Amino acid sequence: MKEKRSSFSGSIGFVLAAAGSAVGVGNIWRFPYLCAKDGGGLFLLVYLVLVLTFGFVLLTTDVAIGRKTKKNALKAFEELNPKWKFLGRLTFLVPVLIMTYYSVIGGWITKYLFVYLVSDGIEAAATVDSAEVTAVGETASDVTGGDAASTGTAEDTNKTAPTPAPAPRKELTTADRMADRTKVKGIYVTGPKAGSAGMEELIGLVDETELNAMVIDVKNDEGNVTFRLTNEEITQNIPVLDQISEMQAGVRYIRDIQALMQELKDHNIYTIARIVCFKDPILAAARPELALTKPDGKPVTDANGLAWVNPYRQEVWEYLTELAEMAADLGFDEIQYDYVRFPVGSDANVADYGVDMDAYPKRQAIQDFLAYAGDRLHEKGCVVTADVFGTIIGSETDVQTVGQDYMALGQTVDAISPMVYPSHYANGVFGLKVPDANPYETVSAAMQGSVEELQEIPEAERAVVRPWLQAFTATWVPGHISYNGTQIREQIQAVYDAGYEEWILWNATNRYSAEGLLGADEVEDNENNQ
Repeated sequence: MKEKRSSFSGSIGFVLAAAGSAVGVGNIWRFPYLCAKDGGGLFLLVYLVLVLTFGFVLLTTDVAIGRKTKKNALKAFEELNPKWKFLGRLTFLVPVLIMTYYSVIGGWITKYLFVYLVSDGIEAAATVDSAEVTAVGETASDVTGGDAASTGTAEDTNKTAPTPAPAPRKELTTADRMADRTKVKGIYVTGPKAGSAGMEELIGLVDETELNAMVIDVKNDEGNVTFRLTNEEITQNIPVLDQISEMQAGVRYIRDIQALMQELKDHNIYTIARIVCFKDPILAAARPELALTKPDGKPVTDANGLAWVNPYRQEVWEYLTELAEMAADLGFDEIQYDYVRFPVGSDANVADYGVDMDAYPKRQAIQDFLAYAGDRLHEKGCVVTADVFGTIIGSETDVQTVGQDYMALGQTVDAISPMVYPSHYANGVFGLKVPDANPYETVSAAMQGSVEELQEIPEAERAVVRPWLQAFTATWVPGHISYNGTQIREQIQAVYDAGYEEWILWNATNRYSAEGLLGADEVEDNENNQ
């Protein structure tokens, strides 16, 4: 009796099985990201060419071997030639190894799906990278040493540190520069969001509420400039555009940056350009002499595989300043430097920064860079702000670790934005069992600390304090609570009660609502009654 073998009952079953084996999770999970990152249509064209050549040949060969031998992958090659027996075992081993990789991805997908179903979706995005959610790209663990950091060695000829003394400050005081500017009540916006249809919703939210400002990524955590622009497309010459092009740092998240800036101005929205400073894998790769490296010369990467550049290097200062000048020329009202600090972690502790760090400490380098950039940007009528850890307020240990001296920066920049998210503070801080569950008390304590630390600075030279507030739910914090309009309003009120007038909301997914915010009509009524 002839042995009956299983087979597909029809062509549809075969097509679905072939598609299931060929497409894979990678094409669903990673393809859209790579397509957007590496050039859209051009990337898609190359992808299709490879699919129709290598992919088609491999698929048809696999099908042909199966039809001829009528055996499974383990035995099919042996059937063709006994010497090829090892190929069958290899075809079995490869998927087994791949499954160890995809099981992790599957776990992520499962977790995100569960979180999304039981929440509003914000937490799902937060689990991608808690650093992005908690602090304009940074976590409290970064300060306490929970994150890997960068180190550096370079040839002696490349170790020249910038001159510690900054350029002379202008006669205008900080109070003069900030006197007629908008009292910021803003939200954070990523490059992809700013370039999407969802930006219209955010503009509408600003129009309808007390919000009046947006912090928009110009250079993000990955080192990418969030738009592509050439000197041929604009009237003024911006030299740094050529450098961005050479490094392929530009990503067309924002299709038309000039049109976007005009729209924002039409809606009277105060615009702040966020520029990530010393975490920059693109600059580190393009200019290895500027990268922080391990003692063996290999670049140091953080938990997300992103490299840092040396905060002591003058060339890095120049690049960051030129990026800020570009943003000012495009119409941004203000420059906000983020990751304006040193990396942390065990690798950072052995880094060779190329200077005598006892003679030229971290805090002085950060202060000098911001003074250097400020003097250049003030010439363009643009002001400079800096994002800092909320935990540096009153903590000398944290200051020495990251180089952010709150009082020193409070008289260097025009505005300072401490990240005082309640989820940043360990349980027990401020005498609170769970700071995240007490948003008013946590922000109030942090802001009172700010008042005390900056009070010795003359008012005319004192930076405007504009804290980042938490507009997300920190599911990873033991004892956390859900953050909605009530919690957001409590934080805002704590800022006001401390005597400050400005604030910015952070949500990595840019999901904001009017909940917890005053309406535009309420703001007008309050102003009329004053």
